[in-house]
Amino acid sequence: MSDISTGALFGILLLLILLSAFFSGSETALMTLNRYRLQHLARKGHPGAVRAQRLLRRPDRLIGLILLGNNFVNILASSLATIIAFRIGGEAAIAGAAGILTLVILLFAEVTPKTLAALHPERLAYPAAFVYGPLLKLLYPLVWFVNGIANQLLRLIGVSPDDMEGQALSQEELRSVVMEAGAMIPKKRRKMLLNILDLEKARVEDIMVPRNEVDGIDLQEPMEEILQKLQNSPYTRIPVFDDGIDNIVGILHIRKAMQALAQGELTRETIREIVDAPYYIPEGTPLSRQLINFQRRKQHVGLVVDEYGDLLGLVTLADLLEEIVGEFTTDPSDTVADIQRQEDGSYLVAGSVNVRELVKNLGWELPVDGPRTINGLIIEYLETIPEPGTSLLLNGYPVEILQTQDNTVKMVRIYPRRPQPSRDAEA
Repeated sequence: MSDISTGALFGILLLLILLSAFFSGSETALMTLNRYRLQHLARKGHPGAVRAQRLLRRPDRLIGLILLGNNFVNILASSLATIIAFRIGGEAAIAGAAGILTLVILLFAEVTPKTLAALHPERLAYPAAFVYGPLLKLLYPLVWFVNGIANQLLRLIGVSPDDMEGQALSQEELRSVVMEAGAMIPKKRRKMLLNILDLEKARVEDIMVPRNEVDGIDLQEPMEEILQKLQNSPYTRIPVFDDGIDNIVGILHIRKAMQALAQGELTRETIREIVDAPYYIPEGTPLSRQLINFQRRKQHVGLVVDEYGDLLGLVTLADLLEEIVGEFTTDPSDTVADIQRQEDGSYLVAGSVNVRELVKNLGWELPVDGPRTINGLIIEYLETIPEPGTSLLLNGYPVEILQTQDNTVKMVRIYPRRPQPSRDAEA
């Protein structure tokens, strides 16, 4: 070492500091890579991404390699700084050199490269992967030895490096990823993605048409009325029943009925022959599961039944898809009739309106894990059938009962929420 000039030692010291910066920055870059973007680029054949993904399959080996290199160059840099300081100022300069070197490494080999790597990990991670691949093969015996000791120490505290934790995200974590995507995902598509995540929370009974609102054909009706219903039906498929909705015969495709009608062969017996077998859905089925069931069974309409087999309502594939993309089949006049905004800012709301629709379309904070309709929500809270003129404060929203009929709330007036301490419901 005494044969090397002081200038050469300064040059070697500068090189070691640069190497230290490389090791520090590349470690941060590789560990902060977006794993899903990395997987996407690797599948597309990006060379750097492929190598980085291969290295990150065993992060313990990668970290061991990086720390070996980083500690080696830092210790060597410290030794060179001591020699240089001794040559220039003797023993008195050694302490000062240690302090200066610590500051230089902290600024130029730690904080700066790691900050840069955290902000732009791909710029450093992918080029570094080309270096670490061959270097890992070259130093594998040493890395294996160091990792073996470290892994044994980890096992003593109950941690096994072989049990690599998966990168799967929970539903709420996925929601956070979508929400934080910002301008990277258009607002409409972002809402669709969030709706897909919410399918797991909703059940078929949350979106079904209740049995008292199901439009169908009763074979006991006069044939003239049956023909009129077929010609005026806004649906492509309607249920057919015999002497009451509890006796379902099947689901009739309007196109088949019109073909039979055009041939002059449409009779009650013909309708029985051309209907499809009814498809029953247990209540409580998550929408995410039902979407898959519709696809597998190639069905478009399902009849929701309870545990006793009694019909609760009807749900269609279109209703389910509307939960994802928004309404596209509902007649606008129905929406106007069910929810009407008033000049004073209040809303006239039909009692049959689904609570989830109010929450989704108006952004109101109403409970969705109980009754499905405004009528059910009010009756559950009051525990009685209210009289017109009754007022209550439901989850912070002033509600006035305007009309009741047949033991149900038909129409209410709901005012915007008043600023007040959060309470579930109070009179």
